[in-house]
Amino acid sequence: MTPYLSAPTPAPTGPLLAVDGLRVAYGSHDDPVHAVDGVGFTVSRGEVVAVVGESGSGKSTTAHAVLGLLSGTGRVTGGTVTFDGVRLDTLPERAYERLRGARIGLVPQDPTTSLNPVIRIGDQVAEVLRIHGLADRRTAKIEALRILGEAGLDDPELRARQYPQDLSGGQRQRVLIGIALACNPDLVIADEPTSALDVTVQRRILDHLQARIAETGTAVLFITHDLGVAADRSDRIVVMQNGRVVETGPTGQVLGDPRHEYTRALLAAAPSLADTPVRPVYKAAGEPLLTVSNVSKTFRVDRRTSLDAVKGVSLEVSRGRTLSLVGESGSGKSTTARIAIRLENATSGTVLFDGRDITGLRGGELRALRRRAQIVHQNPYASLNPKLKIREIIAEPLAAFDIGTRTERARRVQELLDQVALSATHLDRKPADLSGGQRQRVAIARALALQPELLVLDEPVSALDVSVQAQILNLLGDLQTDLGLGYLFISHDLAVVRQVSDDVAVMRSGEIVEFGTTTDIFDHPQHEYTRSLLDAIPGKATHVR
Repeated sequence: MTPYLSAPTPAPTGPLLAVDGLRVAYGSHDDPVHAVDGVGFTVSRGEVVAVVGESGSGKSTTAHAVLGLLSGTGRVTGGTVTFDGVRLDTLPERAYERLRGARIGLVPQDPTTSLNPVIRIGDQVAEVLRIHGLADRRTAKIEALRILGEAGLDDPELRARQYPQDLSGGQRQRVLIGIALACNPDLVIADEPTSALDVTVQRRILDHLQARIAETGTAVLFITHDLGVAADRSDRIVVMQNGRVVETGPTGQVLGDPRHEYTRALLAAAPSLADTPVRPVYKAAGEPLLTVSNVSKTFRVDRRTSLDAVKGVSLEVSRGRTLSLVGESGSGKSTTARIAIRLENATSGTVLFDGRDITGLRGGELRALRRRAQIVHQNPYASLNPKLKIREIIAEPLAAFDIGTRTERARRVQELLDQVALSATHLDRKPADLSGGQRQRVAIARALALQPELLVLDEPVSALDVSVQAQILNLLGDLQTDLGLGYLFISHDLAVVRQVSDDVAVMRSGEIVEFGTTTDIFDHPQHEYTRSLLDAIPGKATHVR
């Protein structure tokens, strides 16, 4: 047995993971771009270290360098990475393959691109166990059901038979977390592991990780932009900016008495239920812009099984107002939103847009609706054409509807890029060249291009760091005030929901279980499920101001 796969020796000394002076470059050797420049930190056995910072700060690149998974032209140009006494930065690829999954687990940021779309969920979980010799074909299937259950998935037997595209974004992320923990690794590198999860499942998953740490001494390197999660769950925090560590220390010290200006700026931008005011109620005039009446949707899983994703849902969105849909992943929020703008057909019920029944629209009439109602998807990477440059992606809706000259479109693209806090240097890049947060900003810019009347915002800021999140939410607020836009806002981040919403609908198992103004829902929740969502919000135990 090779040393990098052997079990840790009794009473080990020194950190489990040590990163020292790490430098990572992309591009040509003649003109490299250093995404990570001299980063150093340690992770001890049983310790949770959170790496925080804006998208593009080098957090994920650092994690990928530790695992030997740098993409494209990425390469380590300096420093060392040591795991349990073994140098990883010089490790052969075959040795790395035996190490990954067995002793170092990874929860990647993007669940859509990390799961095979043509293999059933249960088989993908079982495959990890078989590759590392922890189960045979029969026992691997049994263990896969246990792992899916521990990861918080309802009805593991059903989910095991489904494909990734049959699950919600949060459910897919839970599958990846289960895979990462399947082989009982010594270290888990979690790259935004809960960004797609609702707060109750987020708490369950993080409680599970915490229990594993206590039982086995598993260490966690936590890459996150959620300072509430970092506050609640980490022992130490590493703050990164522009590829460098600007501050590090125990969590209480960094959050309670930040020394660096950048750290203070991050904390100032983080939404918090403790000090985020409830949005003033806007009195909309006239008829609702969007009316969903008694809508239901049933999906066929296989010849034997069907799934009632939405059950008799009714809601209204008026011009100048924001209705937020909240609830656990798989509760029917995204399906309801897709039905509302005819990206999905309802099994029953009706949808009115500006007083007109759009339930049966086809052809040119349906295309005309697209200009008036746009969506920002939960997963920006899956919704952006990977072959197009950013300037082409944002201009695409303008060209499709023959709006403006080539010069006018180019000017509009630059305006939109400025609105979402991206520079002109991003125009000739492709989605794969951007961070998750940068891709989400591009998706928002594209949705705004046609100046729609209704925006469906499906987790629009879940991939954004807190400072850019604040900019985007302020931008959406300004646009709504100036243009009278109606927003159907879907989010699992209740601090954000409190900040932007006029009204809130709470969904559970395809049904709306509580509806009211933002003040009523947050200050006087009536349903037990609503109260459980509020109790699970991260950052309440440790105030980050």
